[in-house]
Amino acid sequence: MRYRTLIAALLAVCLSFLTACSEGPDSSQTLTYDDIVNTGLANNCPELPETARGSIALDRDSSYILTDLCIQPTEYFVKEEPTNKRQKAEFVEGRKLTRYTSSLDQVTGDLIFDQDNALTFKEQYGIDFQAITVLLPGGEEVPFLFTVKGLVAKSQPGVSAINTSIDFEGIYNVPSYRGSSFLDPKGRGVTSGYDNAVALPNRADDTEFSKANVKFADTSLKAGEISLKISKVDSETGEIAGIFEAIQPSDTDLGAKEALEVKVGGTFYGRVETAS
Repeated sequence: MRYRTLIAALLAVCLSFLTACSEGPDSSQTLTYDDIVNTGLANNCPELPETARGSIALDRDSSYILTDLCIQPTEYFVKEEPTNKRQKAEFVEGRKLTRYTSSLDQVTGDLIFDQDNALTFKEQYGIDFQAITVLLPGGEEVPFLFTVKGLVAKSQPGVSAINTSIDFEGIYNVPSYRGSSFLDPKGRGVTSGYDNAVALPNRADDTEFSKANVKFADTSLKAGEISLKISKVDSETGEIAGIFEAIQPSDTDLGAKEALEVKVGGTFYGRVETAS
């Protein structure tokens, strides 16, 4: 009996430790570098308690910013074309291969009132992109650049306060996953490397090869869309939290292949402040 009690106590301690490590840090908790290093906690967004159901009053004549916006993806889906042409393309859930560098953090932008009293968030700067690779059930690996660069998200009209009924929806730009100096396995790139990798150079411009030979690393403007649904509000600190869903294109290998449609879901955290 004594051993059973001891084993039960040890299991309880281990389970509580694993649960604590899997959750994001409380927004009011101060952690040191030693508390965070090599734990994966740096990738987790702060959390608000379930009882945070307040409201942040806004003055139309004042200026506000949304700062320390942290967006943590937890679910990944890729749209795949079905083998049967009679069926529609569906999103298939994938598994993230990237380890602890998937969250966007310290994103900041202005909160502006429109003529219809809707709030518009305009992203300005922050850690607003992360390279992520997703593994599909069939073994295909899909890389994409998760980002909110240039995000312009608008709420519903008639807003006088930020509460749990406020949603922000908007579009953003998606930069190229690869830089212009990246070389593919055959040494071809945008600003460096070979112009083509064809045995007969006079066929380099053929349609069959030009798509892989002619590289480009352009930003896809207004290519992504995101919805931020606020579910928790702390009226005293100005903190907000909720869930998000974003849809954007995947990597094209510098134009060599068609982009896939990627859907990302997860949680977010931010803080509303008066602009100085």
